[in-house]
Amino acid sequence: MADKLMTLSPDRLIAKVLGYNPQAEVSLIREAYEFAAAAHEGQIRQSGDPFLWHPLEVAEILADLKLDVPSIAAGLLHDTVEDTRHTTEEIGRRFGENIAGVVEGVTKIGKIEFKTHEEKQAENFRKMILSMAEDIRVILIKLADRLHNMRTLEHLPEPKQKRIAQETLDIYAPLANRLGIGWVKFELEDLCLRYLKPDIYMNITKKIAKRGEEREKYINDVISIVKKNLLEYGFNGEVVGRNKHAYSIYQKMERQGISFEEVYDLTAIRIITDTKMSCYAILGMIHSLWRPVPGRFKDYIGVPKPNLYQSLHTTVSGPDGEHVEFQIRTQEMHKIAKEGIAAHWKYKEKGQIDEKDNKIFGWLRQLMEWQKEMADNRQFMDSIKMDLYQDVVYIFTPKGDVKELIKDSTPVDFAYSIHTEVGNRCVGAKVNGKIVPLKYQLSSGDVVEIITSPTHVPSRDWLKFVKTAKAKARIKHWIKIEETKRSLDIGRKALEREIRRHNLSTTETFKSEKLLAVAREMGFGNIEDLLADIGYGKVSPLHIINHLLPEESLKEGLKEKVVKKIGIKPEGVKVNGLNDILIHLSKCCNPVPGDKIIGFITRGRGLSIHTVDCPNIDELDYDKERLVDVGWDVKGAGTHPVKISVLTVDKPGLLANVSASITSAEANISHAEIKTTEEKKAVLNFVVEITNTKHLEKVLKNIEKVEGVLRAQRIRGG
Repeated sequence: MADKLMTLSPDRLIAKVLGYNPQAEVSLIREAYEFAAAAHEGQIRQSGDPFLWHPLEVAEILADLKLDVPSIAAGLLHDTVEDTRHTTEEIGRRFGENIAGVVEGVTKIGKIEFKTHEEKQAENFRKMILSMAEDIRVILIKLADRLHNMRTLEHLPEPKQKRIAQETLDIYAPLANRLGIGWVKFELEDLCLRYLKPDIYMNITKKIAKRGEEREKYINDVISIVKKNLLEYGFNGEVVGRNKHAYSIYQKMERQGISFEEVYDLTAIRIITDTKMSCYAILGMIHSLWRPVPGRFKDYIGVPKPNLYQSLHTTVSGPDGEHVEFQIRTQEMHKIAKEGIAAHWKYKEKGQIDEKDNKIFGWLRQLMEWQKEMADNRQFMDSIKMDLYQDVVYIFTPKGDVKELIKDSTPVDFAYSIHTEVGNRCVGAKVNGKIVPLKYQLSSGDVVEIITSPTHVPSRDWLKFVKTAKAKARIKHWIKIEETKRSLDIGRKALEREIRRHNLSTTETFKSEKLLAVAREMGFGNIEDLLADIGYGKVSPLHIINHLLPEESLKEGLKEKVVKKIGIKPEGVKVNGLNDILIHLSKCCNPVPGDKIIGFITRGRGLSIHTVDCPNIDELDYDKERLVDVGWDVKGAGTHPVKISVLTVDKPGLLANVSASITSAEANISHAEIKTTEEKKAVLNFVVEITNTKHLEKVLKNIEKVEGVLRAQRIRGG
């Protein structure tokens, strides 16, 4: 550590900044460095390094993005308010309100304490979105901070490594992609794979290195042919080859169910030229040299990605019939592909985004709208994660207006993108002049006409196929209003029946101050909220009567008693705040101890227990009042059935080897099913009795060690 203290210096950072901004006010960077060094003096990271290494590395990442001097200074100072005795006011006096505002924005994210990690993660992300709209530099510093933390994640305990890596994969990598910073996205994804699936990561990286040596001559030969033809046709162009990153290869293996050896396009060849016209001309040249692979051409110049990425992508059947991917772009396009938002965005006063930028980053404006509309943090973050991940399609209205939707969107999503009332009243749709089902998946270029009816209302079934967060939120909002009306009516009638059984006047009881007092005593704001909970089955009408009448006035045999549960409570489930209710584990997700779970109050079937990531929760969470906190009782014992699907190469003896790997993990197989595919693969489906998620993880790891196994995963369903 003493050696690192000796070599800590801002000189390399300053040289990097001067490399792209020779007029940079480096004295401000040096002053910020000295302030941070004094503030963090004596502080040590878990790696054993001086804490100052972290802000210095964050600032260097910001310099790699070619940010301005105030951003670099804020990167150096970003932890001084949160982790030292210094204040934002002090930063403002010393470095100006501009830098202080950015430091404060970074500090605010993550300052509030929450009941659960999920709640904290969701609220922090909501604040991040708000800060992005106020000053985009806040999120760029946060991304740099996360990237350096991921680079040094090895020094943390394994559970924390996996939690941080999963959060990074869910939120930060897609966010880097949306901001157009490709190299940050790729590095974050590879680091996440390294900690979430270390065996797979090591296997892929070793094979990439080995295959890279074998393919180097082939790629160099292809590059030589391309350079020769560029010269012959008089095109300007720089030609380079690059290996695809490990995570994208892993995704392809998962998506297509193939082994590493079946992934052919491990290397892409990039051609950087001078003009847009040259890009298309060079594309024609490439297609004249080798036959293009059908369905593998993408024109991101004519239709840029939402993050402003532009390039032509094509895959051809190159020499010896091997697939080769080409990316063709201009220098300016290449700059934007590397630096994203930082390549073209000019900082305004306080880093605000003006109207022009808002048009460019329409998705950011949409995030702002959602965060205002969605009170529940977890629902907000789930919606964001869904939309950050997706590719987009461009759909036309009959008048020629373009709507950007996420991939696999439906006419219902399109209807809600126009207006909530259009969505609510949607009864049908025409795509390119033909009537299609409402769950039809739209493609770029489709012209969509929505058919509406003033008497039509949304269907709960729509939640099973709509894709956009806006459509889901609007449908759930409508269902919640209708469910509340229905529950209010059911609750009123139930209480009226109980009131009449005690020979009381329903009119006088509902008008009495005593009923309102009982409602408030039980934590309700008004009588309507109390009636709605009676309708949901969360409050007993007799319980209200017990509070309204003195004990001696109650009819014999009608005093509220503890009622025995119907059926058997699932072993190991604890319910918070509810007694005497039938409980069952949902078959749609088969929760097991170790899964994060939530309860949903159903009508007539008691409390249904789901995993928090169960697909059906998306359809159930339209009414938060019916969601109940539940947990696992660690004292609970027993086993639970879990479905496992294993994809393997089709060869003799594999079933026996996989079965042996399951039993060696001390798990019992209660059902097995084997299918073979035309691609010489086998799908082995098992129902395995396991005790908890750690036991399940052990089983899956054992299976993945078997030679010939391509993938082993848990699957949901009854």
